[in-house]
Amino acid sequence: MDSDDNYEKMRTPDIIIRPGERIDDLQRNNYRIIQNPEKFCFGMDAVLLSGFANVKKGETVLDMGTGTGILPILLEAKTEGSHFTGLEIQKESADMARRSVAMNGLEEKIDIVCGDIKEAVDLFGSSSYDVIVSNPPYMIEQHGLTNPDSPKAIARHEIACTLNDVIANGASILRPGGRFFMVHRPFRLVEIYRCFTDHGLEPKRTRFVYPYADKEPSMVLIEAVRGGKPRITIEKPLIIYDNEGQYTEEIREKYGF
Repeated sequence: MDSDDNYEKMRTPDIIIRPGERIDDLQRNNYRIIQNPEKFCFGMDAVLLSGFANVKKGETVLDMGTGTGILPILLEAKTEGSHFTGLEIQKESADMARRSVAMNGLEEKIDIVCGDIKEAVDLFGSSSYDVIVSNPPYMIEQHGLTNPDSPKAIARHEIACTLNDVIANGASILRPGGRFFMVHRPFRLVEIYRCFTDHGLEPKRTRFVYPYADKEPSMVLIEAVRGGKPRITIEKPLIIYDNEGQYTEEIREKYGF
């Protein structure tokens, strides 16, 4: 534990909140999460993925690129999975994730591993997880990046890993019949499907997310199965806002916004 006098110790024993960090209420099981707005904070895409992912009782889950640990924490709250692991390459984010896990008393249910997605098979072994979830970097271009080494840049752009890195390693780590859940941008959907099938993962379920009913989709949620048969279901659209700019009933009831 750090002893820097500038660090603020919370009421929760042995949990340190570092300068610039804040604690956010997740509206689930009284769970909270530590984040730093100057680095990176989770968005609605992670919350939507936690509702889309189907984790069955007793299953093990790996989140590839966990950031501050939002997906393992939410999935522990929402599902009956037996154990959750978050893999994160950025040490600061992994540190925040570990402290959030401890703050919520989830050390026996959630592990945070600081490591590279490209080395995930070496870290965890082949065919070792029932479910993989990932909210990977969306952007492939470097345009507009003033600091490629910043936490926000690494989270949003394919700097530390590519889409193929995520899917290829995830496919190897999944057990036969295991499920891979991802949130991404619709403009890369063809590439995502192709990458899944190239690595033995069959897309089985897709749901488009629309900011408004009359706008283009801004996100897409995808489920693929290792060794699945070719057949895909396109689910009804998920609309975030109604005509008055308020969250729709499904967003409020299912996702807690």
